[in-house]
Amino acid sequence: MADEYDVIVIGGGPAGYPAAIRAAQNKLKAACIDEWQNYDGSRAFGGTCLNAGCIPSKALLESTELLHRAQVEFAAHGIQTGAVSMDVAAMQKRKAGIVKGMTGGILQLFKAAGVTPLQGHGRFLGLGQVEFTAPDGSVRQLSAKQVVLASGSQPAPLKSAPFDGRHIVDSWGALEFDAVPKRLGIIGAGVIGVELGSVWRRLGAEVVILEALPEFLSIADQQLAKEALKHFRKQGLDVRLGAKVSGARVADGAVQVEYSDAAGASQSLTVDRLVVCIGRRPFTQGLLAEGSGVELDERGFIKVDHECRTTAPGVWAVGDCVRGPMLAHKGKEEGVAVADRIAGLYAEVNYDVIPSVIYTAPEIAWVGKTEEQVKATGRPYKVGSFPFLASGRARAMEASQGFVKVIAAKDDDQILGVHVVGPMAGELIAEAVLAMEYSASTEDLQRTIHAHPTLSEGLHEAALAADKRAIDMPNR
Repeated sequence: MADEYDVIVIGGGPAGYPAAIRAAQNKLKAACIDEWQNYDGSRAFGGTCLNAGCIPSKALLESTELLHRAQVEFAAHGIQTGAVSMDVAAMQKRKAGIVKGMTGGILQLFKAAGVTPLQGHGRFLGLGQVEFTAPDGSVRQLSAKQVVLASGSQPAPLKSAPFDGRHIVDSWGALEFDAVPKRLGIIGAGVIGVELGSVWRRLGAEVVILEALPEFLSIADQQLAKEALKHFRKQGLDVRLGAKVSGARVADGAVQVEYSDAAGASQSLTVDRLVVCIGRRPFTQGLLAEGSGVELDERGFIKVDHECRTTAPGVWAVGDCVRGPMLAHKGKEEGVAVADRIAGLYAEVNYDVIPSVIYTAPEIAWVGKTEEQVKATGRPYKVGSFPFLASGRARAMEASQGFVKVIAAKDDDQILGVHVVGPMAGELIAEAVLAMEYSASTEDLQRTIHAHPTLSEGLHEAALAADKRAIDMPNR
């Protein structure tokens, strides 16, 4: 009986561990299997997000932004500091402490909820059977009435620039540098690329980001993307669009990168370290036994329906290993929803209002459709925007870059998308998400009183501007 469960979750990242906790909260006997292993050999729950992604990157972004503010902004406030520098080892130690505290916290949450943690490899055999391999190599078979697959994702490799773990690294490797590289190359100007580029640029590295696509942040509203790119280039990030890498080789302790520019001309770049972050792909290695009944699609994602059911009865899949945006909060909501469905409770994930955030300075955040997407539908729409330059709070913070943009339907005034580039954008977007979850109109935001002076007034004014009724800026 000890190895029989109501629910077994394979994967302990931001999709898996919440699924196990909610299952236990629903009075189901639950276990969570995870095989994450850190560079030092230690094991931890939390997956990429807590160990090598969201949490450590935000720790480094926060540390380096404080350095930048001390070096650049403090003088404007009348604060005299003298020369300011960064102790990289201390910065990395702080980051590691945050990660350890967060990952260790999952075990405490498991204990409180009654989840059985199993550190090792989980493999779904079929018909409710799961093979568990412990770190010592011992194997035992577990059974469950329901199985949840939450195996996550891994960095996508680039054949022309293979990882060597030292000179050519993935995003995890770029979070672990023990010294600031003089010249840093990054392939990919997506979310990960610009965040990592910002970290090491603030610390003094010469950063060149090569992006194959002709547009910057093609997934974002292009007005937003162009504004962000302008500020990144002012900060010293050398972002080269339309740059297609054809090869990278290590010679004399440096990396020689060959690429073609936007005009098709051959170019060469020499850097001390090269980070490849061209996206992520689902991680399903060793997850499924032959004949398990779980099918993958042509891109390697586990096939699921709208409610995250796989093609095998009693088996669910959530997070990065299934369709949809590879975002921790999307995976978390899927995991919780699946655990509730297993318990016979109502659950729903609204995929139309999943926010995206890039934690640079200025921050970038959005929810819903871009203006390009709305225009493509042919539906008449209106746009209101408000610059942070007109925000008293933003000016007081020395953070007046960027704007808030609201897109709404002309016929019924429903908010279709909100896009923010500027201070605390990742926090401000929450109000927009809540508004869209309730199918709010711009009038609803217009009639909602916002405290003054706050950054959130920017969303209020942008909603007013959609009807040319803004108070704190000229209406056009």
